[in-house]
Amino acid sequence: MRFLGHIIVTGLALWVTALILPGMHLGDDSATVLTQVLTIGAIALILALINTIIRPILSFLTFPITCLTLGLFQLVINTLMLLLASWVSGLVGLTLQFDSFWWALGAGVIIGILSAIVEGVTGIRNERGDLSRSAGE
Repeated sequence: MRFLGHIIVTGLALWVTALILPGMHLGDDSATVLTQVLTIGAIALILALINTIIRPILSFLTFPITCLTLGLFQLVINTLMLLLASWVSGLVGLTLQFDSFWWALGAGVIIGILSAIVEGVTGIRNERGDLSRSAGE
């Protein structure tokens, strides 16, 4: 259930980010609403799978440079995950494109902020049963 919630939150964040950033292209503008929603959902699923499988490995391998940059290299990792999702989406015929690396970096920052806000408001982040949740019960 938590994974599905993350996909929905990621899809919402992708959609809002595409509305904000002119350098990010998500789906086909002439498609029907249902097609656009399914496209965003599929891209959110691709991004969630990439973040689940590849991101931990990449974060582990780049841990020294992340420490040297005081965590700022995580922004580059976010950007690389978005660019990888863009490439994989293109392979399956879905549209997620960025005009440049910098648009992808900006999208990563906005998607991260929006996801954190929505997950904090909905409580998706606390569903794993950590101490903050169990202490209040």
